[in-house]
This record gives sequence, structure tokens and C-alpha cells, in this order.
Amino acid sequence: MTKSILQEEIEKIRNDFPMLRNVKEMQNHRFCYLDNGATTFKPDCVIKASNSYYETWNANTHRGDYDIAHLADKRYWQARERVAKFINSNPEEIVFTAGNTEGMNIVAYGICSILSPGDEIVISTAEHASNVLPWFNWAKNFNLVVKFAPLDEEGKVTVDTLKTVMSDKTKVVSLAHVSNVLGNVIDAKAIAKLVHDNGAYFVLDGAQSVPHKKIDVKDLDCDALIFSGHKMLGPNGIGVLYGKKKLLNSIPPLLSGGGMNATFDTKCMVSYEEIPFKFEAGTQNVPGACGLAKAMDYLDSIGMDRIDSYEYELKQIALDKLKEAKDIEIYNPNSKSGIIDFNRRGVFSQDEGTLLNSLGICVRSGFHCAKILTDYLPKTGTVRASFYIYNNEADVDQFVDSLLKGGDILDAYFN
Repeated sequence: MTKSILQEEIEKIRNDFPMLRNVKEMQNHRFCYLDNGATTFKPDCVIKASNSYYETWNANTHRGDYDIAHLADKRYWQARERVAKFINSNPEEIVFTAGNTEGMNIVAYGICSILSPGDEIVISTAEHASNVLPWFNWAKNFNLVVKFAPLDEEGKVTVDTLKTVMSDKTKVVSLAHVSNVLGNVIDAKAIAKLVHDNGAYFVLDGAQSVPHKKIDVKDLDCDALIFSGHKMLGPNGIGVLYGKKKLLNSIPPLLSGGGMNATFDTKCMVSYEEIPFKFEAGTQNVPGACGLAKAMDYLDSIGMDRIDSYEYELKQIALDKLKEAKDIEIYNPNSKSGIIDFNRRGVFSQDEGTLLNSLGICVRSGFHCAKILTDYLPKTGTVRASFYIYNNEADVDQFVDSLLKGGDILDAYFN
């Protein structure tokens, strides 16, 4: 039984989500959503906050000289302040993006453009594609070198593994705070010290940490933190790039257009707006930002530490019950998160995912956008179940019972 949050409270939380009220069954089984590492459902308050923009104050920001435009300006800035409070930063250090991928591309381009040929970027094979491919692309453009930090026996980057690849040419280290596959949590604060002692930037991919853990960027001392809204009950199409003022002031913007320039002329001379606006070109996702701010209100009303503990408790309940499943191989039993990565021996991961779908359960199968982690995990992929605040013990029981029972893969495809 969970201790951090009682099931009675979870049932009240579940009632806040239209998806859980409206979708009761899938494949004639109880609907069980365990793909929260991919995206999350939205509570009523978030949907209402986003819809209010379209219904009562639909206007562009930083452009109009009329009342609803001024209201849009005000509420967009208030959303920025709310995000800053959530991670303990200053509003000027918060850049709104389209999501994690755009945020990583902004940082990768900006940092790579101020480095010198031959400088080194360190990432790891456990990274999501959005923290790999931007570095690949811009390293090629600017003649930089990408190196990979080794993983320890649990598939995690540590201070010691980093030391084996860092050199005086290392200028940036970019790592996932929490692995989207294995759920491992790195010691970001200790790594930040190592990286800064080496005179390099430390970029943190927070896609799988910010939605689940209490984050304090001043304590972590990362130079940049990137995360998306849709993984933390917020709307799709909104993300956040936090960057220290010194970093944001020193790098150029990736995107150019209206809203991010102060002046430009016929001699092709351009001056940029102050941060954060120099990184926000074009029409902004104001309803997305306001919805994200409301999602943060919702999460804080429960408590991030409680959410973190609760998800881990659900994982431990599942793992305890799966001990009797001799054909289920768990790859991350010790990771301190709500992610379970596994396979059924002898079964292709996507076949297992299809079987679970036939039993009403949503999981992720395959490579999880971490296609170079195959030196640590099977080259055929894995199955990932990921818990969030609205999951309950009934979800755990359904998931475990389905794994223990198994089933005919062909039936899953043809029934």
C-alpha cells in the first residue's frame, strides 16, 4: 500500500482528468495508461486555463496597443514568473519554446557557435535523440568533437565515468537528469561542479525530472535546463529553456523573425531584444504557457516531493509482485524513479506492447528514442511502463496480473 499519498486522495485526483473520466475501457478491458514518460493527461484546470485565451482574450503578445493585447502581455509574463518560481530561477532566464526538442536545439546551436574548432562536447549513449542529434548537427557545422561518457554497471553517468573522457578541450557536457529509458537519476549537482571546475558549460535535459521531482536550478548550478509541458500535465507545444543570464546573453538565437529583434536595416545589421525575448521569434504559444503555469499550480498543490515518492512506491509495489515472474527481465530495478524497463524473455518488445494493449494497458515499446543505448540494453528494444500522479494501485495490479498471465501474441494482433 502506498504511504506518500493515500489511494482515497488519488481517486479524487483521477476525477480531475477528462481522459480518465471519459475513457473507461480499451480493447474491452479496463483502461490503464502507463506511458507517462511519453506524454501525460491534462486536468480540467489546465484545459480551462488554455481555453480562456481562445474564448476571452485572444491576442498576440508584444504587438497590440489595445486592452486584450495588454492582457495577453500581462498573463504571458505572469506565466513566465510562475515557471521561474517552479524551478527557483529569475523570469528573465525563462525562454518559452515549442518543447524539449526546440529548447535543446537552441542551446546546442548557441553554445556550438561560440566554441572553437576542435573543442569537445560530452554526452552519453543513454541520451534521448533530442540531446544527441542537435549536438551531432552543430558539431559538424562548427568542426567540433562529440565524445561519449561511459555508463556504470547500472547504465548511469557518474562523476567517475565523466572523468575518463573529459579533457581541457571539453567545453560542454549535456546529460539527462533522469534517463527516459532506465529512469536513472544522475548526481547533477556533483557533475555540475566537475564540469565547471573544467571551465565548461553544463546542460541538463530535464524532460523526465522536472515533471516528477522538486527542482532548484540555483542549487543544481546547471547552466541550462530544458523541459517540456506535455510531460507534466501541461499543453502540447509548450516547453521551457532555463539558462543562466551569462549564458543566454553570450549565445546567438537559433530562430529569427518578429519579436526577437530590436532593430534591423538595409545593411543587414540586426540588434536583438534583451533576454529572454531574443530567443522567442514569431507568434508565441500564449495559451500553452498559461496552461503550463496552471499545471505547475496543480502539481505544487499536491507537492513535488510527495509525487516523486508516490511514483517510486508504485514501482516498488509492481517489482515486488513481479518477483515470481521468471520470464520477465527487469533492466532497472534500482533506479529511483517511476519507470520500469523490461522484456519478456524470447518476446520482441513491440509484440509485448501489442499484447498489453489487447489487455487495456498502454506502455511504450522499442528504443524510446535512445537508439545508441543498445550497448547496454537488447538491440531489439525494451518495454517501458512509467507511472504518474493519477495512476493507482489498480493500475499496478492490472499491469502485473497481465504480465504474470501472459497470453498469445497472435491473438493480440488478430482479435
